[in-house]
Amino acid sequence: MKRGTTSIDEGVSRLASFPVLDLGHTRLDLHRELRCGGPEVVYGAGKTPDELVEIARALLEHHERLLVTRATPEGGAALVAAFPRGRWHARSHCFVLDTPREEGSGYVLVISAGTSDAPVAEEAVLTARFFGARVEELQDVGVAGVHRVLAQVDRLRAAHALVVVAGMEGALPSVVGGLVDRPVIAVPTSIGYGASFGGLAALLGMLNSCAAGVTVVNIDNGFGAGVAAARIHQLAEVRK
Repeated sequence: MKRGTTSIDEGVSRLASFPVLDLGHTRLDLHRELRCGGPEVVYGAGKTPDELVEIARALLEHHERLLVTRATPEGGAALVAAFPRGRWHARSHCFVLDTPREEGSGYVLVISAGTSDAPVAEEAVLTARFFGARVEELQDVGVAGVHRVLAQVDRLRAAHALVVVAGMEGALPSVVGGLVDRPVIAVPTSIGYGASFGGLAALLGMLNSCAAGVTVVNIDNGFGAGVAAARIHQLAEVRK
């Protein structure tokens, strides 16, 4: 009942603490968008196709958009069959049901060192767009041909934030970080020969970068980098 004793800010704060929706196998946080600016994203690995469809249906009853990451091809097929408006991205194993709503005049730039890094880079692209950022891509510009990225310096310096995805020794974020005054989010990938230890070499190389302003997410975590870049983009747009 409306009594006029609760402010709007206090009301929103209370709504953000409401209980989750219990599906038995999954407990959904339906008020995450109030707290964090975006709905809960579904991590598809380990979930059956039926569980994914049930989770997706429950989320779409409360939100107009959906992002599922790391689903199996079987899970992706089940989601497409249940929600034909959505799109399955086979390379990154992501399912997206959303209306494009890229905000602002600036952009996030997602850079991949090699074509083999593309699955993780695509996850970052889809995630940043899902959270409202305009995104541009720069592909296959690794340090084996460093002139390829040096030729794009103007694009690097114009971005609000840069997501740099690389495997092998993970050197590209250091190169990019030495060229720009913008936040650089480094994503090590598990691409490489035996001594790369499934991305550990790239992770350690990025953590030990001598370039200022480089921060690092976990191995193959394009999702985490995409969220961080989108939030930086939003703050930059507000500041403008």
